[in-house]
Amino acid sequence: MDAFSQSFGLALHLITQADATLWRIVGLSLRVSATACAVGAGAGLLLGAWLAVAQFPGRSALIGVLNTLLALPSVVVGLVVYLLLSRSGPLGAWGILFTPTAMVIAQSILVVPLIAALARQLVADALREGGDELQAMGAGPLLAALLLLAHQRLAVLTLLLTAFGRAVAEVGAVMIVGGNIDGVTRVMTTAIALETSKGDLPLALALGTVLLGVVALINLAVGLTQRRAGSGAGAVAGWTGGLAR
Repeated sequence: MDAFSQSFGLALHLITQADATLWRIVGLSLRVSATACAVGAGAGLLLGAWLAVAQFPGRSALIGVLNTLLALPSVVVGLVVYLLLSRSGPLGAWGILFTPTAMVIAQSILVVPLIAALARQLVADALREGGDELQAMGAGPLLAALLLLAHQRLAVLTLLLTAFGRAVAEVGAVMIVGGNIDGVTRVMTTAIALETSKGDLPLALALGTVLLGVVALINLAVGLTQRRAGSGAGAVAGWTGGLAR
């Protein structure tokens, strides 16, 4: 117990004294995950909106695959990206393996299914509550879906915060494609694993505390956003009704 108290005290000291190594790792972790979520949002929101309104053979099967990918293990994503970006892989000429760019690619692949699945459900629910009026006014199905997403900004923000939480707490993929290189690709989760194995418990605890704080802030933001959103579906119906008038 004394060892834990001592390590935790040293961890708090690292946090409060703005240890350069600690906050460099935290900064890189946040930048990588935020960039991955921005990239994943572009693809995921568009894919989700399209799946909500598209009609084609195999649509149900594609939605089933998308939902299955929600449980995609991060180490599998890391392995696939590693094989693609390795020197002998089809994208090896890019030379980005073991760089933050490779980590962004891996995390983007992880969050796209989550964003797309939640966006599809969000659009489908909104369409049932009055989105058809947009199409009656001349908007095409995909445009109507995207307009509904744009209107439900708070719900989309909740969705993106959830995706960021998944990305920032992920370890397997970034460990494989980033290599956990000190000062280059070492992020919070990979550093915690490394420092624990090395016995540097104060730094590992400091990083773990910061990571828990980040996740707690995300959950708080999600809760506040959901509270502000209120009955999002009813708001959509009122908005489309106002446009029709």
